[in-house]
Amino acid sequence: MSEELSDLLKIRREKLEEFRAAGMEPFPHHFTADATAAGILAKYQTIKEGEESPDEVALAGRVVLKRGHGKAAFAHLQDESGKIQIYGKLDLLGEKLFALYQKLDLGDIIGVKGHVFRTKTSEITVRLSSFVLLSKSLLPLPEKWHGLSDKELRYRERYVDLIVNPEVRDVFVKRSRIVSFIRKFLESKGFLEVETPLLHVLQGGAAAKPFETFHDALDMPLFLRIAPELYLKRLLVGGFEKVFEMGRVFRNEGMSFKHNPEYTMIEIYQAYADYNDVMRLTEELVVAAAREVLGTLEIEFRGEKINLAPPWRKITLLDALKENGIDLNGKDDKAIRQIAKAKGVEGAEEIGIGKIINVLYDKFVEGNLRQPTFITDHPLETSPLAKKHRSKPGQVERFELIIAGMELANAFSELNDPVDQRERLAKQAALKAAGDQEAESMDEDFLRALEYGMPPAGGLGIGIDRLVMILTNQPSIRDVLFFPHMKPLA
Repeated sequence: MSEELSDLLKIRREKLEEFRAAGMEPFPHHFTADATAAGILAKYQTIKEGEESPDEVALAGRVVLKRGHGKAAFAHLQDESGKIQIYGKLDLLGEKLFALYQKLDLGDIIGVKGHVFRTKTSEITVRLSSFVLLSKSLLPLPEKWHGLSDKELRYRERYVDLIVNPEVRDVFVKRSRIVSFIRKFLESKGFLEVETPLLHVLQGGAAAKPFETFHDALDMPLFLRIAPELYLKRLLVGGFEKVFEMGRVFRNEGMSFKHNPEYTMIEIYQAYADYNDVMRLTEELVVAAAREVLGTLEIEFRGEKINLAPPWRKITLLDALKENGIDLNGKDDKAIRQIAKAKGVEGAEEIGIGKIINVLYDKFVEGNLRQPTFITDHPLETSPLAKKHRSKPGQVERFELIIAGMELANAFSELNDPVDQRERLAKQAALKAAGDQEAESMDEDFLRALEYGMPPAGGLGIGIDRLVMILTNQPSIRDVLFFPHMKPLA
């Protein structure tokens, strides 16, 4: 800590004691406000210079600007709704209270009462008749909080970022509105929101490495969920025909602009539907959310224009590879391995053909897809929970939604054949035994549920954080998480 900062902290602590000595508790229990900054500005928009409201207003907020000396001083008070100017004057506050008013620091939270008037510079202002200190700020607000050099500090101290950067608050307000709208949209279509366990006995529902924990009372290992899929399918078995769950999932994977170890996902399941029905639902949901929150379907993300207007493009995975110069149509396994080896795919001679196809797609196709695109019909080998394609051997009825080179959604015609599912999970269990930490577990209870009968269904998973990134034009997933995961400072 610098000597200059240390002196500032000392001064602020001294002021804290000065407020106490003057009889004003710097951390009181309560203050009743009856107005907000934005509300006052709207209500008194027509007030003229020289006029003053007959009624007194009471509001609370943080002091973010101070100016003036002598017998009068202006300040800006910031609450959740915005900022408003306040005006303290010696002859209105009295000598004792005005002296305390002058001792206020930037960052202090205060409650004020007063009458509204318009200044000579035409600014709507609250002329104070009284004020109280509600929370003494012992750390100074930063004077400069912008720029790439401060990015990590802004993530670590998000609370300060929110104080001084209103555009950051706006992103999170939009996030909340997006989440709220998605819930209302699905409920309007007859979907029921449900909750399933976060702690799983087995890992399942996605290809991902889990976080492991341990339950002392039961003396058994548990996993933080990587997906709610297998529990939601159990609810289909139980007779719920339209369900969704929005919540945190946890994946022990690398971090990047689009990855965080914990993130928010929504999974949606509809009985008697297939992936074509889910494709239409996905497009309708995202388009409706953009219209509701942004009022437009033409958006900008990471410096490029994205048009969300339907219909969105639909192309098979193999055709997308062909468009990017990798034609695997009609090729046998040997030829595919040779192509993969030439393209630099690691382990091309040992890994499965389906995985090779996925690696080629990830490496040479996904990043090139900029406008909304459904990539359909994925390899059977890499989709152990999806229904086999009704007309394409070796493929499943699955799609991924890609926008701006980033996977936003994954969906299947869900596998409901318990015999087929057992065979595929057995293969996954063998991969797990061979060291594949992302392979599915052999979940006997899930298989038992399928044996009672699960209706044909379509299922969908959407990464909420990535959707918010795109709809709010934020370059990193960390910019749409209040508290992204950070490595502790040494």
